[in-house]
Amino acid sequence: MTDPVPLYSPKTVRDLLARHGLRPTKSLGQNFLVDGNVLRAIAEAGGAKPGESVVEVGPGLGVLTREMALRGAHVTALEKDERLRPVLQETLSGLDVRVVWGDALKFDYQSVPEGSRVIANLPYYISTALLTRFMESGRFASATVLVQREVGERLAARPGSDGYGFLSAIASLYGSVRLLRDVPKGAFFPAPDVTSSVVRLDFSGQKPDVRLVRLLEAALHHRRKTLRNNLRMAGYEGGAIEQALNASGLRPDVRAEDVPLDVFFNFAQELGVLG
Repeated sequence: MTDPVPLYSPKTVRDLLARHGLRPTKSLGQNFLVDGNVLRAIAEAGGAKPGESVVEVGPGLGVLTREMALRGAHVTALEKDERLRPVLQETLSGLDVRVVWGDALKFDYQSVPEGSRVIANLPYYISTALLTRFMESGRFASATVLVQREVGERLAARPGSDGYGFLSAIASLYGSVRLLRDVPKGAFFPAPDVTSSVVRLDFSGQKPDVRLVRLLEAALHHRRKTLRNNLRMAGYEGGAIEQALNASGLRPDVRAEDVPLDVFFNFAQELGVLG
């Protein structure tokens, strides 16, 4: 179903903001999507359809929110900027949308139905922290999000590639990642400084051992440092590290970003972190 009164043209967005005396706030990462094709593609790729429970962070003017609700999804939209109350009352009137006012980083994601989906144009400045919260909550089947292209590339990076780090590792632990498409700066008002990407994460539903997650975080904390040095800096015993590296068939100077997850799992067992 399409929106009978499209909200996503630049002129409509400008008029809506002007009518309510508002300007986008850079500190809140407010870059409003004004490309209808991208908007529909995100809603479609994210699985916004009748009966689906969807969580959106940063609805802004309600453009994507409205598209998803018109497709029949039950949307919970988390918005921090109280100035947008009258705007969302206008743009979401009569739709199946629950707006929760407050910080998305403090929201209780355990309160959403299991198997819900995240579909959102994430505020750039907290996108990594939010993605981690989504994964750790265990409540979501998937997250389809607009993020900085750099973040998208990091999410999808594999061991041995330039972008691989802790975010890449935990995304692989919790499920799988697909880069769907790049989105040019001109698709937003105001235009951000960087190109964006639409990324879909599908979660397996299994939660990794917290001890493995902590070990990964320590191992990948300082890029370009060796696995051994990172873990010693984190307080792991040097002799045990050497022994585990040798037992796992890893070089003494190997970097954690070059170690495949299955090999790292074996290393964690040899180190005695996992039973």
